[in-house]
Amino acid sequence: MLNEELTYDKAFAEKVKRVFWRDGLIVALPSQLKKRKVLLDLLLEDFEPGRSYTEQEVNFKLLDHHDDYCALRREMVELGMLQRKNGLYMRPAGEK
Repeated sequence: MLNEELTYDKAFAEKVKRVFWRDGLIVALPSQLKKRKVLLDLLLEDFEPGRSYTEQEVNFKLLDHHDDYCALRREMVELGMLQRKNGLYMRPAGEK
């Protein structure tokens, strides 16, 4: 299952952060999805569960961390980290 493949422990997350995360910025997007998931989980902390965000608000939040905000937003939606409905984005209440 995809969710099981993307499960990681704290040591893995710390290793990924040391390589790809500097002062709140993503310095490079890793090609391995599991490593990108660590970074996406960090970005998810900027979104309040249950609150609706416009696409522009999402873009600005993601742009604070990396220039390719479109790819980040798309992947967060594909992984179910953000839900999109009627042009609004929401972090599901159950997401960590």
